[in-house]
Amino acid sequence: MELKPIKEGKVREIYDNGDSLIMVATDRISCFDVILNNEVTKKGTVLTQMSKFWFDMTEDIIPNHMISVDVNDMPEFFRQPKFDGNSMMCKKLNMLPIECIVRGYITGSGWASYQKDGTVCGIKLPEGLKESDKLPEPIYTPSTKAEIGDHDENISYEQSIAHLEKYFPGKGEEYAKKLKDATIKLYVKCADYALSKGIIIADTKFEFGLDEDGNLVIGDEMLTPDSSRFWPLEGYEPGHGQPSFDKQFARDWLKANEGHNWTLPQDIVDKTIAIYLEGYEKLTGKKL
Repeated sequence: MELKPIKEGKVREIYDNGDSLIMVATDRISCFDVILNNEVTKKGTVLTQMSKFWFDMTEDIIPNHMISVDVNDMPEFFRQPKFDGNSMMCKKLNMLPIECIVRGYITGSGWASYQKDGTVCGIKLPEGLKESDKLPEPIYTPSTKAEIGDHDENISYEQSIAHLEKYFPGKGEEYAKKLKDATIKLYVKCADYALSKGIIIADTKFEFGLDEDGNLVIGDEMLTPDSSRFWPLEGYEPGHGQPSFDKQFARDWLKANEGHNWTLPQDIVDKTIAIYLEGYEKLTGKKL
């Protein structure tokens, strides 16, 4: 029986499985919000297995939505090679409409904002920080989740209370606080672990939902190169941008080459795969 996804993102497909969902991370790659014409073999498997690794590690902090990554636990349709390793069966959650972003280092849009007025998402930071500096402590900078094609909007913690209150009257403040606390706790534990393996997690985003009993549960993906900035500790040096274990290779090539028609040369695809695999192996200590 052919199953159709109920929801398709740039990189992922979600299938309804009755009382659960099956999330498939494809090998598609998107840069600058465009899906490229190339596939990056094994990328989906890296994303799914990396989420599994972190979900297992953080169960003591907060429950997660993962039921299984074994296709033998899934309907027959998923027991074919293209789903093996890159699919996760998950609990259905009532997702909260906030992207929970935590920044441990100053980079990207945060760095641009700090250069303008010394703040990131309205949070005042110490003077004299250099690009890629470690922050005195991690900061929580939530954003609203936009529909595909729109850009997420950064909001303050106070605005996150009001935003949640719209969807969950009487619960805005409680949920906002729970999201912030869980986000910081997860980041601190995982960033400390990653550092011991030679990887800096500069920033990341989490998404949470409520289970049928109203408990907060982490959903979506967790600490993958698609949702986080991973930097090698070796050679880390504030004062400029850092190389990263993600799509940076692909982005840089697209920026430098006009008329690319959103297609990468094979050697750039190969380098991108190698970077994803190296990040995975360093963090988990396992070969994929």
